[in-house]
Amino acid sequence: MEENKSLDKKSLRFLKGKQTDWDELAKDCVAFANAQGGEILIGIEDNSNQPPKDQNIKDKNIPETIQKNIVHRTINVAVAITILIAENGGEYIKVQVFRNAQTIASTTDGKYYIRISDECRPIPPDEMARLAAEKNAFVWEEQTTKKVDSSLTDTNKRNSFLKDIRSSSRVSAFIKEMSDEEIFDYYFFQKGNYLTNLGVLWIGRRAERASLLYPPAIQVIRYDENDEKVWKLLLDDYFLNPKELLEKVLTDVPDWQESIEISEGMFRKNIPFFPLEVVRELVANALVHRTYTTRGDIFINIFTDRLEIHSPGRLPYGVTPSNILSQSIRRNEHLSKVFYDLGLMEKEGSGYDLVYAKLLGSGKPIPMVKETDERVTVIIRKQFISKEIVRLMDKASSEFTLKQKEVISLGLIAQQQSLSAVEISKLVNQNEEQGLRNWIGKLVDYDLIKKTGTGKGTQYAINPEFIRKINFAGKTTLKNIEDYRLEELLYKDIKAYPSSAFGDIHKRIGEEINKHKVRRVLKEMHENKQIFSKGEYRWKRYAIEQSLLENE
Repeated sequence: MEENKSLDKKSLRFLKGKQTDWDELAKDCVAFANAQGGEILIGIEDNSNQPPKDQNIKDKNIPETIQKNIVHRTINVAVAITILIAENGGEYIKVQVFRNAQTIASTTDGKYYIRISDECRPIPPDEMARLAAEKNAFVWEEQTTKKVDSSLTDTNKRNSFLKDIRSSSRVSAFIKEMSDEEIFDYYFFQKGNYLTNLGVLWIGRRAERASLLYPPAIQVIRYDENDEKVWKLLLDDYFLNPKELLEKVLTDVPDWQESIEISEGMFRKNIPFFPLEVVRELVANALVHRTYTTRGDIFINIFTDRLEIHSPGRLPYGVTPSNILSQSIRRNEHLSKVFYDLGLMEKEGSGYDLVYAKLLGSGKPIPMVKETDERVTVIIRKQFISKEIVRLMDKASSEFTLKQKEVISLGLIAQQQSLSAVEISKLVNQNEEQGLRNWIGKLVDYDLIKKTGTGKGTQYAINPEFIRKINFAGKTTLKNIEDYRLEELLYKDIKAYPSSAFGDIHKRIGEEINKHKVRRVLKEMHENKQIFSKGEYRWKRYAIEQSLLENE
């Protein structure tokens, strides 16, 4: 039970009577209210899953005190506070913060915060308009502004949806046994006697769907080597609901069937230029997470060397191109649930995991995500990196049952042959050591990769034995240089260039070598009197004789 975007933990020592930092708690509540809501557990330490077993909340009126102080310090924040007993018998306090779907929460002194991952971050003034627009997008699904009577549905779409729900393995028996009307209520397709915007979008008639503010439309365009349009598929007549749009894209575009055969000796493998699972997930994401209060079609542009999927609007607040693999926020929550329950997309937070795993497992580069003020673009490259990497990933996947995160980590390391812990953490957006361990998984135990060094100097490389097993012909690199060879290389460089700074030394011997590893070996050489140094930090200089430094 680690802290995340919907959970925060505080020690019981946080409550200090009149000395309690109520402003800090108010800030956390505002942040959760502006995001997806969440829980603050007071009485559970950051590194624990339960309170101390003998912990007792002596002041049984503390929930009222907490409620009063939050109310006095926040605006547009709703909370519910209870004292609970954990499995081990220890007591703790749960502060349930409800999501504010329509207005922006703030502190009474006019400060705004939002919960992103496990942090509560301030909202800068220039981002306020964007957050307000996001709030409108969140409530779009349930609105009945068109006053479309719930009886005005497309019979085929209505029956198809009910059939799909009742045959889905992701839907519980309890939901399947509901009446038709109860199912429509459950999925927010109708409210009272009217269809919601979501209901019109999925089971409504064409005329009502076309009357929505910005109903989804897709354009698939193929370009030749001169970037001239040579083929086009338009899905903008509002006859199709989101599921039918997705199916049309997957079945009516022949490019998804194209592949190349990788052959070397007995090894044979067909690599799709654009894996169908990747296309399905990215198009589903474009339909589910687009802003339905913003004008714009979804464009799927197929070039000779790449695929580009353009979605109108920006990424949900808190999601960026750099953290998209680890951060997930549902903009259209009810539409997301429909897509997941029908098996049209992966569960929240695992969609881009699948995309990365499929691409890296096929020896392809990771997707490139670009965001502007008007749209989000995802770019998938057509080519694969090399035959050797395809063989390596295929061999590893066939010999071991790898999890998605392990496939991603192995693919990233294989394409570079070696990566430092810092480099991998940056690629998968993990700041904590435990988070990175989850991504590395059992790759070291399986002897697929080798781990050397500690801390920031930790280096991960493909196991040479596994490389030899498949005759992997990768590039020669200094990334995995042994310490004794690096020591010799450093000595020769410093001898040839006395009184050198670290940056100059690192550049000359090879910047692909982990800088933390170079610093460690330099420190060991200095302690062993093999080299000498003068100065501190960036002014530090190295030489093999002290006299060479004293003459500076």
